[in-house]
Amino acid sequence: MKRVFAIRPEPGLTSTIAAGAARGLPITGFALSGIRPCGWTLPDLSGIDGLLVGSANAFRHGGEKLEALQHLPVLAVGQATAEAAEEAGFAVSMIGSGGLQSLLNSLPDQPRHLLRLSGEKHVELEPPPHIELTSRIVYRVQNTDIPDDFAALLAQGGVVLLHSAGAAKHFADECDRLGLDRQKIALAALGMRILGPAGMGWRDVRAAPNPEESELLALAQDMCQ
Repeated sequence: MKRVFAIRPEPGLTSTIAAGAARGLPITGFALSGIRPCGWTLPDLSGIDGLLVGSANAFRHGGEKLEALQHLPVLAVGQATAEAAEEAGFAVSMIGSGGLQSLLNSLPDQPRHLLRLSGEKHVELEPPPHIELTSRIVYRVQNTDIPDDFAALLAQGGVVLLHSAGAAKHFADECDRLGLDRQKIALAALGMRILGPAGMGWRDVRAAPNPEESELLALAQDMCQ
């Protein structure tokens, strides 16, 4: 079996490694980034009907201001984000399965004003005419270099799990900086849009059919055969 690598930040890295072990998929992990909170201000909440959230990091790093939002229902991009919302004391009204744009498109045709909590680098959305979005950036990603010992393992080849477009771009840049052969490395992404920033020249590139961790790990297992 080919070696599988995970590079997402904590605590997601530990979660991915544990999920892989539970299904008999050993994963070598190194966090190539960390999440840092951003200073942000609350908008006027009088007309806000709910929160639109695309990452659990919004609840992990949003800080004390989140307390003022706990009366608002959460529209979460997926199960992991929904669980983080509930752990932070929020009620979840909707859980998506195909990204934030798909979630927005599935909302009933009635006026709604949502507050989007996101990271500094985020997917641009096109809300339907009946949806108004107010956005706040509550966290940012700080990248780190690939260390020599991890680079030596990557040089032997394997499958790298990609959970975000930003991680894909940073990983590709690091491979080029270190002179790693892309033809020895395959990429398994949580979604198709993640693969674009990684560029060309990899041994194989595939995306999970749905942005769920279980489906990403199933894809990685298939690519290891």
